[in-house]
Amino acid sequence: MVVVGLLTVELALGEGSSLKDKRSVVRGMLDGIRHRFNVTAAEVGRQDSHRAAELAFAVVSADRRFANMVLDKVLQSVESDPRVEVVETSLEFL
Repeated sequence: MVVVGLLTVELALGEGSSLKDKRSVVRGMLDGIRHRFNVTAAEVGRQDSHRAAELAFAVVSADRRFANMVLDKVLQSVESDPRVEVVETSLEFL
């Protein structure tokens, strides 16, 4: 059985004054999480807002518990970044 886990995270960004500042924070976060947790990651919403972002992370596994564990660690990593505040999250398995 194949399990796809999808985590969506809405963020409020701190003191960034431009879209360039926001993209630097988001790109760095996405790249770091991709490499650390071997997940797919993308900015999926709020691209034109310099104070908010919507990110999505996906993992494919044969084990739902493993996929859940990976996405929990991804969320912990996002929450530990002092440059952002997690506003809302959504976790689903397909």
